[in-house]
Amino acid sequence: MANVYYVAPNGNDGAAGTQSAPWASIARAQTAAKAGDTVYFRGGTFAYTRANSACSSQTATVDAITLNKSGSSSNPIRYWAYPGEKPVFTFSAMKDDCRIKGFDVIGSYLHLKGLEVTGVPQNNNRNHESWGLWISGSNNTFELINTHHHMGAGLFISGGGGNLVLNSDSHENYDRRSSNGAGESGDGFGSHYTPAGRPANVFRGCRAWWNSDDGFDLIHTYSPVLIENSWSWRNGYVPGTTTSAGNGAGFKAGGFGAKYDAGAVKHTVRFSVALDNKAAGFYSNHQPVANDYFNNTSYGNHPDFDMRGINSSGASVGRGNLRNNIAYTGTLLANMNGTTASHNSWNLGIPLSDAQFRSVSTSGWDAPRQIGGSLPVLPHLRLATNSALIDKGTDVGLPYSGSAPDLGAFENDGR
Repeated sequence: MANVYYVAPNGNDGAAGTQSAPWASIARAQTAAKAGDTVYFRGGTFAYTRANSACSSQTATVDAITLNKSGSSSNPIRYWAYPGEKPVFTFSAMKDDCRIKGFDVIGSYLHLKGLEVTGVPQNNNRNHESWGLWISGSNNTFELINTHHHMGAGLFISGGGGNLVLNSDSHENYDRRSSNGAGESGDGFGSHYTPAGRPANVFRGCRAWWNSDDGFDLIHTYSPVLIENSWSWRNGYVPGTTTSAGNGAGFKAGGFGAKYDAGAVKHTVRFSVALDNKAAGFYSNHQPVANDYFNNTSYGNHPDFDMRGINSSGASVGRGNLRNNIAYTGTLLANMNGTTASHNSWNLGIPLSDAQFRSVSTSGWDAPRQIGGSLPVLPHLRLATNSALIDKGTDVGLPYSGSAPDLGAFENDGR
């Protein structure tokens, strides 16, 4: 029989873990939780001042929270916000003099939902970054996570496969003490170093903004990644400013450090929006194979689509399968020779203007999510009712209405 436990900022780890006598820590809850159980976190702040082990050196790595107990495929362990409340895990007061993982998720078949994670620091300049959530386990779900203001990536998958990041936000991460150069490792979301043959890691309904490096980064991974229905904007700057920081791609979909790697696999980015990023909206980043870019909208990036790949001789070539995409304003395209591109806005000879869209506003993309967690429905970059981009796409096996798919991230639905 599944159990339900409770954790609250004013709890006591010597208590019973019930709603009326909650525990104080996620570590205490993990000792009791088993497959199928649910742990509810009440609203308020869970503040961490030290890791759960000592730094063996300034370049060692420590955890504030270690989740190393797994659920099962049919019965995950659930670590959920109590309905209607907001638990905030803050790590800004940690003084550990080495790299820090806020959450270190080693276990598999876990479901984290509704948690805010903020403030993981770097307390010296000998490391590239720290991390809000580091995931090496597999088949986990991270839903409605709000991860922000870390000195490194907000959510970083390393080695695990089959993870789903759902309706989550990662923003304003800035590694200002990085040994790699200030801002060079402050990504929103990352998926890296996954061995070949693992199930795809999936990012769905996610947003990344004002991260000092890239919004989404998929370098050095040998299993596929799917990004869909996600937005990425104003990355590559010191958060909240237009001061240049790191690379600044919206979606960096692959690459192995500008070297050819025969183990590369295809990634997919679809129904997603990149706008006002410092560098490319959608970037292949020297990927050795052609990724699929279907039904995306890129607005005001530099360039909107950069398909720079690499061949077995180490030469730069275009790599990408592009269908039903829109590139508008900014610098439109780069490194397209060698790609397979058709039914995109630049292939069709249709003059683009603001009038093709209901709105071209670049503000308000961080509006509150809908009830249930879906992205907000905004008019921004949705096609106007009389847009010449409606029904101008080609069938790529994804749902659409009308006689053919519309161009861009939003199928015209009358909203």
